[in-house]
Amino acid sequence: MIIQSSHSNTPVWKDIHVHAELPEQLRPLEEIAHNLWWVWNEEAKAIFEILDPQEWEKSGKNPVVLLQNLRSEATEKALNNNELLGRIQRAYRSFKNYMSVPHDNERPSVAYFSMEYGLSHVLKIYSGGLGILAGDYLKEASDSNVNMTAVGFLYRYGYFTQTLSIDGQQIANYEAQNFGNLPITQVMNEDGSPMILEVPFHDRPIYSHVWKVAVGRINLYLMDTDLEYNSEYDRPITHQLYGGDWENRMKQEFLLGVGGILLLKKLGIRKDVYHMNEGHAAFINIQRLHDYVIEEGLSFQEALEVVRASSLYTVHTPVPAGHDYFDEPLISKYMSPMIQSIGIPWRQFMDMGRDNPGSHEKFSMSVFALNTAQEANGVSKLHGSVSQKMFQPVWKGYFPEELHVGYVTNGVHLPSWATSSVKALYEKYFGESFYKDQSNTDIWKNIYNVSDDELWKLRMHLKKKLVDYIQVEFKEGWLKNQAAPSRIMNMLEEVNPNALLIGFSRRFATYKRAHLLFTDLDRLSKIVNNPKYPVQFIFAGKAHPADGGGQGLIKQIVEISRRPEFLGKIIFLENYDMRLAKRLVSGVDIWLNTPTRAQEASGTSGEKAEMNGVLNLSVLDGWWYEGYKEGAGWALTDERTYDNQHYQDELDASTIYSLLENEIVPLYYAHNSNGYSHEWIQYIKKSMAEIAPHFTTKRMMDDYFDRFYNKLAKRSHLLQENGYAKAKEIVKWKIDTVSKWDHLEVVKLEFNPNQKANFNNGHNEVYGQVVIDRKDMKCDLGVECVVVDHDTMNNEPQFVQSYELDLVKTEGSLLYFEARKALNDPGTHQYGLRVYPKNADLPHRMDFAYMRWI
Repeated sequence: MIIQSSHSNTPVWKDIHVHAELPEQLRPLEEIAHNLWWVWNEEAKAIFEILDPQEWEKSGKNPVVLLQNLRSEATEKALNNNELLGRIQRAYRSFKNYMSVPHDNERPSVAYFSMEYGLSHVLKIYSGGLGILAGDYLKEASDSNVNMTAVGFLYRYGYFTQTLSIDGQQIANYEAQNFGNLPITQVMNEDGSPMILEVPFHDRPIYSHVWKVAVGRINLYLMDTDLEYNSEYDRPITHQLYGGDWENRMKQEFLLGVGGILLLKKLGIRKDVYHMNEGHAAFINIQRLHDYVIEEGLSFQEALEVVRASSLYTVHTPVPAGHDYFDEPLISKYMSPMIQSIGIPWRQFMDMGRDNPGSHEKFSMSVFALNTAQEANGVSKLHGSVSQKMFQPVWKGYFPEELHVGYVTNGVHLPSWATSSVKALYEKYFGESFYKDQSNTDIWKNIYNVSDDELWKLRMHLKKKLVDYIQVEFKEGWLKNQAAPSRIMNMLEEVNPNALLIGFSRRFATYKRAHLLFTDLDRLSKIVNNPKYPVQFIFAGKAHPADGGGQGLIKQIVEISRRPEFLGKIIFLENYDMRLAKRLVSGVDIWLNTPTRAQEASGTSGEKAEMNGVLNLSVLDGWWYEGYKEGAGWALTDERTYDNQHYQDELDASTIYSLLENEIVPLYYAHNSNGYSHEWIQYIKKSMAEIAPHFTTKRMMDDYFDRFYNKLAKRSHLLQENGYAKAKEIVKWKIDTVSKWDHLEVVKLEFNPNQKANFNNGHNEVYGQVVIDRKDMKCDLGVECVVVDHDTMNNEPQFVQSYELDLVKTEGSLLYFEARKALNDPGTHQYGLRVYPKNADLPHRMDFAYMRWI
């Protein structure tokens, strides 16, 4: 036998979490560290920093890691610091008092599903605006005492960390998260063993650990498939956010939807309203349909009524290409067993995800969400209109303006995004109770009581903090990746807190038009190199690893920033995350946003800037379409001048240059004897008084209840009462109407479209009579006149108005309708008449979109 000098198999590593035992006086901090309440509580963060400033920085300002690695000398020092111990006790009492406030049971309870959540930089389960919005929403739910439970994924690698190569190319680095270092708690069974969620996929079960993130009073449950029970093909399902191929995306969306509902069932959680944050979560409704059919004994149509009545779908994407579409073979592979158990034909299910039922289109998650949710909304007023146009093919015969798709404009969680010094100003002038009434514009008017001197000093303090942050945090990375140390040192010295600082930081997608500023480099050079009026631009952002165009923009900007005339005047900061975002939205003077028109769904970074006294310069798109006030920021028109995008880009760039040269720079540098511009401060005060209060998550949360949650919960309860009696009644009515819809007959149609102006009352009048024989149909009918103008450019009708004819008489099965209605718009129009079924128990016309044009 040969004895080898070395012989070993591959190591098998497993996580082990070791926690230091804190002394009793410091133990409250462990509880606080594991609840993200500390993210928006300045006193808690201050205590962690005081405890061990060096370790606080080293840990990346992660209190869990700080406490785990707390050195004995720091512990001893804290125990001998009576003032610190007193602060800890007061902070703990504040935390416990906050947590003891019960849910507002006057409001419906909500289950919230999202693929990502941006809660803190220490928890990498977000990539961009969608996740940050979801994270802010949970924080507001906590502050507003909403009975909400959220579901998502705990990603092993999360979204990537960005570095730049020496030539400016983005490098995506995926770094594993150590779950033991995160502010999370593993959910355990009663016997102390880890809870395992089993989700039946098409040919095998997928197992997940379950982790809980305490977001104040809200619990967020995260699924994690990276465990030994799963095969090597299934463990990576929750490795990366939006990672892998289309099959992995299918696995993720199946797990989020089907697994998410099974998780809530396992935890014994049932809610009034089920909210899908984007189409990724649409499969929650296939599992809910399954449960009502199998467990409650409802027919598929009855189950659909019940599921729809409690479902809301929020869309964040303004273009069809941004939605998820799956090929039928892939959908069939994963969904066939579920559809068979529900007992409906496969074609019926596929058609629920298609604009055109009966076609061979791919399965759209968004269309499926629309067909299984009573309500849907965009995330700004303009985006609501864009979404109506995008989704119009789902409800043929109706014009976009008639659809039920509404909107709630996104907001931001003010306590998270306003800096500590800004919040101190608010508390001083607005009162500490202000946070409970953030949408009250009367309170915000108190900003006018702040002296110009005080506000200017605050802004300069925030600008200096940004510059200090850049010089400290980015020096090492720049020296490593950008060659020439002398050039880097010169660049760092050029960053000037006294200059007009303009920030542009966001996801680097091409529609964001980051290149716009560089259309005319000679003109830009003159702007940034004026020695009397210095202007500096700070860029940051990540491009999706698969987005070559976005990565190309980053490379272009980095290359331009290294030219001698722009060195230190144009700066690109790598690895844009929540920490850098907060520094930027508070430390620049102007927040720049230049999206291609109607492609910015909302855009919340500019709202965060508003909360910190930063002014916006943006295209009138997304939230700024609603937010802009003259004298409180600057706007590029929402109207296109050119169909050619290149020409439009040139015009918009020229407009930005002109605004900077003729308005913004002169205004900023109109310094008085105190060394600042009084007029600039008035812009800031007006923006904070008149814009900021309308874009908080407090207002956003209230809007969701007023526009959607309340009516969903009310109708859902109605449909479920008395053994789902109302749901069954509606289904019976729909089936009867559908079976007899082709029987109705138009007996008489006299309609005179030729009108004469009635100058006495200033409008036109229409006369008409329609008689319909509904035969053996039991449903009520309505008749509408729809008025349109013909758009010759697009060769399609444009909706003007519609009005219902009056039902004046019923004789047996005959219904007599008459029209005598004023038209608001003079001129030549086209009109059409349509018949539709009526039922007072329907929430809106799209719920049962049958109609016949006559």
